[in-house]
Amino acid sequence: MKRIKIVAATGCPTGIAHTFMAAEALKKAAKEMDIDIKVETHGQVGVENEITEKEIQEADGVIVAADKDVNTDRFHGKRIVEVPVARGIRSAKELIQQIVDETAPIHYVKGHQSVKETDNEHMRKESDQGSKKNWVHFIYKSLMNGVSHMLPFVVGGGVLIAVSFLFGIHSADPTHESYNEFAAFLKNIGGLAFSLMVPILAAFIAESIAKRPGMVVGFVGGLLANDGGAGFLGGIIAGFAAGYIILLLQQLLKKLPHSLNGLKSIFLYPLLGIFLIGAVMTPLLAPVEALNTGMMDFLAGIQSSNPLVLGIIVGAMCGFDMGGPFNKAAYLTGTALLAEGNLYFMAGVSAACIAPPLIIAFSTVFFRQYFTKEEQNAGMVNFILGSTHITEGAIPFAAKNPVVVIPIIMLGSSIAAVLTYIFGVQVPAPHGGFLVLPVVTGAIQWVISILVGSIAGAVIYGFYRKKIANNKPIEG
Repeated sequence: MKRIKIVAATGCPTGIAHTFMAAEALKKAAKEMDIDIKVETHGQVGVENEITEKEIQEADGVIVAADKDVNTDRFHGKRIVEVPVARGIRSAKELIQQIVDETAPIHYVKGHQSVKETDNEHMRKESDQGSKKNWVHFIYKSLMNGVSHMLPFVVGGGVLIAVSFLFGIHSADPTHESYNEFAAFLKNIGGLAFSLMVPILAAFIAESIAKRPGMVVGFVGGLLANDGGAGFLGGIIAGFAAGYIILLLQQLLKKLPHSLNGLKSIFLYPLLGIFLIGAVMTPLLAPVEALNTGMMDFLAGIQSSNPLVLGIIVGAMCGFDMGGPFNKAAYLTGTALLAEGNLYFMAGVSAACIAPPLIIAFSTVFFRQYFTKEEQNAGMVNFILGSTHITEGAIPFAAKNPVVVIPIIMLGSSIAAVLTYIFGVQVPAPHGGFLVLPVVTGAIQWVISILVGSIAGAVIYGFYRKKIANNKPIEG
C-alpha cells in the first residue's frame, strides 16, 4: 500500500512561536498516523526547510497553517487545507485526516497551465467552494502579512527610541540642557525605522493580494496615509486598495500581447497603480485622519477616566487567543498609540501579554505534583517566554481544555493590565518584556502588576489541575 505523503507550510505574523508550534504539532500528528510529512516554516528569519517542486509533485496533499502569505500558487492542482496557524496547533490530526479522506478542495490558480484544460472546470468548482469559506481568512492573512513585515521595524525602532530616554526624556533635543548626541542619534535612527511602520504595513498587505506590483503601489499608499495623518487605519485601507487596484489593472490589461508583459510589470502597473492609489487615498485622508484621531482620543480618555474597564478589555483580548487576532488587535492599537506619544496604553498591553506564560509557569511550580514531567519542563521555559513578551508559550496548556483554561488566563491578564493602568505605568518600547525595564516609568509597579495577575491566575489554574488530578492521577 502506498504511503501517504503530505507537505505543509506554517507561518504566523511574528514568526517566533506559533509558526514552530504548528510545525511540531503537524509532525507529531503525522508520526502517530504513520504519514510522511515535510513542514516548511516561515519564521522571522525567513523560510526554513523549504519544500521543493519535486516534493510538491509527489505529495498527496498540502496543509497551510498560516496567518501570512506563504505562496500557495506553487500548490496548483493539489488538494489543500488552508487554515489559521492556531488550527495547526490545536487540530493537526483533523487537518491531516482531510488529506487522507480526500475531502480537501483542489487548489486552482487562475491562468496556471500545469494541468490539462479538461481538469480546470472541476478544479475551479472545488477551489471556489473553498474560497467562499476562506475569504475572511484571506483578508485576515493579507492583513497579518503586512503586520508580520511591519513588526521588526516597530520593535527595532521603538526599542532604540526607548533606549534614548535612558539619557533623559529631553536628551535628544539640541535646545535642552540634557542634550546628548548619542541619545539624539538613537532617537533619530529609531524614529526613522518607526516611521516606516504604516508604509510597510500597506505594502505587504498589497503584496499578499497582488504580489510584487501590489507592494509598490501599497508602499506609496502607505506613505500617503502616514503623511496625511490617516495613520494605522489609513495604512490598512491603502494596502487593500492597492492590492485590488493591481488586480483590476491586470484584468483590464490582460489582452495586451505577451511580448508586453515586461512593460506592464515595470511601467504600466507602477505608473497607473500609483496614480490610482493617489486618486483613491487623497479624498479619504481627511475623514480617516478624523476617525483615527477620534479613536485615539477615545482610548486615551478611557485610559485616564476608567482604567478598570480598559484593563479588563485589554487583558481579555490579549489572553483570549494569545497571539491571535484579538491579541494582535490590542497590540497594534498600543503600537499606534505609542507612535502618537501615548506610553500608557502599551504598558497594559505588554503586561497582559506577559502574564499568560507566567500563569502557566508559576502554576507548574506551586502545584508541581499535578503536572507531568514534560509539563513541568515546559513551565520552566514559560518563565523565559513570558519575561520576553512571548505570549504563545501558554497555548499548549490552554489547548488541552480551552473552555476552562482560557478564561483563567484572561482573568490573570486583566488583573495585570488593570493594575498597570491604575499605577500609571509608562512603557515606551513595543516589545521586549522585562528586558526593557530600565526604560519603563514605574518599573517596580509594572512588575508587581504582572506578578499579581500571574500568580492569581496560577493559583486558580493550579486548583483546577488539582481537581482533575484527583479524578485521573498524573503520571510521570
